[in-house]
Formats: sequence, C-alpha cells, structure tokens
Amino acid sequence: MKKSLLPMAALLSITVAAILTVLQQYSFISLPAEVLMGVRWTVVGVLLLYGLQKRSLTTWILVSMVVGCAIGYDFPGFAVSLNVLSKIFLKLIKTIIAPLIFATLVVGIAGHSNLKQVGSMGWKAILYFEIVTTLALFIGLAAINISRAGVGIDPGLAQSQEEIAPVAAQSTSDIILHVFPENIVKSISEGQVLQIVVFSVLFAIGLAMVGEKKRKPMLDFCESLSETMFKFTNIIMYFAPIGVGAAIAYTVGHMGFGILLNLFQLLITLYVALIVFAVVVLLPVALIARVPIVRFLKAISGPVSIAFATTSSEAALPRAMEEMEKLGVPRKIVAFVMPTGYSFNLDGTTLYLALASVFVAQAAGINLTWEQQLVMVFTLMLTSKGVAGVPRASLVILLGTVASFNLPVWPVFAILGIDELMDMARTSVNVTGNCLATAVVARWEGEFHPEREVGLVETSNPELLQKLEEENRVAKLV
Repeated sequence: MKKSLLPMAALLSITVAAILTVLQQYSFISLPAEVLMGVRWTVVGVLLLYGLQKRSLTTWILVSMVVGCAIGYDFPGFAVSLNVLSKIFLKLIKTIIAPLIFATLVVGIAGHSNLKQVGSMGWKAILYFEIVTTLALFIGLAAINISRAGVGIDPGLAQSQEEIAPVAAQSTSDIILHVFPENIVKSISEGQVLQIVVFSVLFAIGLAMVGEKKRKPMLDFCESLSETMFKFTNIIMYFAPIGVGAAIAYTVGHMGFGILLNLFQLLITLYVALIVFAVVVLLPVALIARVPIVRFLKAISGPVSIAFATTSSEAALPRAMEEMEKLGVPRKIVAFVMPTGYSFNLDGTTLYLALASVFVAQAAGINLTWEQQLVMVFTLMLTSKGVAGVPRASLVILLGTVASFNLPVWPVFAILGIDELMDMARTSVNVTGNCLATAVVARWEGEFHPEREVGLVETSNPELLQKLEEENRVAKLV
C-alpha cells in the first residue's frame, strides 16, 4: 500500500469499525461476533502498518489508544490485567515531576536574577488563570442548566462496587494553608505540585540574593539536573505507547458500554461544553496572542494524547514543557507558568465541577437558585486547586463539597460509572489550557518567538545555534 494512502485507509477503517461496533452494541444490526472482531483487528493491522511507516511517538501513542480499545472490548478480562502497565508508566512519570519543576524554576528565576520579571510573570499568569477559569465555570453552569441531564435519573445507578473515601469539608484557612509546604520531602512524596512550586520559587529568590560566587555552583547543578530530567523524560516516553494503550484497554474492559445508556446525556453535555469552551474562549485567546494555531496544535497533540489516555495532567507535564519550549516559549516562562497553571488554571476541571455539582442537585430533585449554584461552584473551584495531577481526584473533591452543602452523595456515585470517560476530556482541556497560558504570558512579556524553533535553550551564539538546530532535526526524525 502506498504510504500516502495509509492515513486515509486508517481513518476509513477506524470509522467503519466504530460504526459497526456501536450498531451491534445497541442491536441495530446483527452480525456474527467473529466478523466484527475480524473487522476491528484488521483496523489494528492497518494502524500498526501506518505506525511503522510514520515512526513518530505521537502517532504510536494514538495507534496504541485504538489497539487498547480493541483489546478492552474483545478481551476485557485480559485488558483489566494490563492496568499494571499503565501504573508503571504513571509511576515513572511522577518521579520526574518534582526535580524537573524545582530545577527549571530555580534556573529560570535565579539564573536571570530579575526578580521584578518574576513578579510581573506572576501577576499576569494569575490574572489570566482566574479570568479563563471563571469563564469555564459559567459555561459549565449554562450547559447543565440547558441540558438538565440530572433530571429524572434512576437512583439505582448509584450502586457501585467502587468506593470513594469520604473527605472532610475544607475551611478557607485550610485551603490557604494547603498552599504552603511544611516539609518539602512530604510535599514531593504526596505529589503536591503547588507546594513544590512555592518552595522552588522561594528557594530561587533566596538563591538570586546570594553572591555570584556562591550562586553559580547551585545554578550549574540545577541546570544540569534540568537537562538530565528532560533526557530522562525522553527515555520514559519510549514506554508511553505501551502505558497509554494499557490505560485505554483497562478503561474499556473495566467499564464496558452499558452504563452510557443511562448517563449518556451527562457525558455529551460535558463534551459539548468543553468544545464550546475551546472554541469560544481558548481559540480567541490564541488568536489575540498571535499563537500559530497549526503549530500549536501539532505541539500539544502528544501531551494531550497522554493526558487523555492516562487521565492525569501530571503524566503530560514533562512532554508539554518540552514542546512549548520548542514552539518558542522561553524556558524561564514555561518553568514558572505551567506548573503554577497545574494548580490555578484547571479549565476542564473547573467546568466539570460546575456541571457535576448542579447535576447532583438535579438528580436529587433539589432546585438551586443561581446564587446558590454560584456559591457552590466557586467553593469547588477553590478546593480543587492543586489536584490536576491526580487521576479522578476531582471526584473526591466533589463528594466532600456536596456533603458540606447538605446534598445527597448518591448522585456522585452515579457519576463514578462514567467518570473515567469524563476525566479524559477535562484533563485534555487542562493540558491544552496550560500550554496556551505559557504562550499568552510569553507574548505578554514580549518574549514569545514561535519563529525560533531551537530546542530547549536560547542562545545568540551562531555556532551553538547551528548545533541546536541540527539536534532538533535529529530529534524530529527520532
């Protein structure tokens, strides 16, 4: 088969297999199971051939997602056992997060000794985050009030073998105290991204105030650590297709499709709301900031694929940081804005929490006024800070908050059935929003150079520039 025809053949075969599987699932057609299985695995074969010819990590991640769906649907028992591979991938990724954030922030802040610019980036980033997340909140509220997806839901759907541990309601002081680390080792072990960011920023500011002779050894160490962690990320990314495929296989094999008949409206409401948010909010922001749309989408395709399959923004963080630097955002801005955004710029999670909290009230037959809805979702928005890296943590936050507002918790257990599919979408939007935020803040600072596709560092040295461009070309081939 000609190489140019493979993408078309792959897309056509996926479409045909998906349509036939859905029609068979809902009894619109009746075909032998062996025939449908043969169709699906023929698609897998075409995709594997396409992946071998494309030889791109992003392509292999997308191919592995389709292969995972096929395994989960045809061999659910085996697919569930593959969950260990996705957990291995997540564990490897989590080992990168703390040292990468610490090293890049320290180099970005102390390396330039321009604390005024750090403050400038800080208030601009926070202002942007709060405006965008508030817009996401209102879109979520509008979507659920229009669709009324929770009205008439069957309470029997709440029964599930999976339990959510109850959480205590958080006061304002608890939320504020949660931002600041008491033990950096504890913050790292618990994956508290916001606390790691606060420690790293304060450490970098302290280092910037130290004399050049004592500052340089630590800066050299952090710069070396940063480069090493990016190389470490590249090594782990070779395992990404396996980890991502296993995650999708487990999800499909574990859930099946039956519960979607009852909660399909809620699922569609979230997906439509997220698409509206991307088109109405993120796209205009990208155009205003003069972000090259096609190159931006190409850059984030890999990180978003990882986030979609693993339902963890944290898993996509190292790759997302690397891709945004390649797009032309300086490392000092990427290192500051993106980890901070993982705590403050949860666009998808904020929209989901607004939608899900009102869904709970609708399912329970409780009519909330707009004022009550706003108070509840703003509370959810505050309590969700810092949970982006943890798969399904927002569900735990939702459970604790609705309990504190005297709403029944059984609708949350109903949501649990499709939360993995909802988490895929909202996590993907979280990653997309954070990648865009780095470009917006860089443009605001006058330091966004998309025409400079130079790998991971900036330089004015022509010889080094030529060397970096050569490395960049080699990396693309790999």
